[in-house]
Amino acid sequence: MKKIKINTEYITLGQFLKYIGILRSGAEAKVYLLSHSVTVNTVKEDRRGKKIYPGMQLEIDNTSYLVE
Repeated sequence: MKKIKINTEYITLGQFLKYIGILRSGAEAKVYLLSHSVTVNTVKEDRRGKKIYPGMQLEIDNTSYLVE
């Protein structure tokens, strides 16, 4: 599991995908989420605006992340 530290109260899922280097821009998030497996705390997620807080676990294409 990869640990990702954020310096704000929360980050949106689209911003998170950009932050970890999967996307080059937030505009790509909508298409990416429709065609890839993304779960937030074991719940499938396809909303790029989903707020991600420290302590949440994400799984993106079989890679696990813990937000700190």
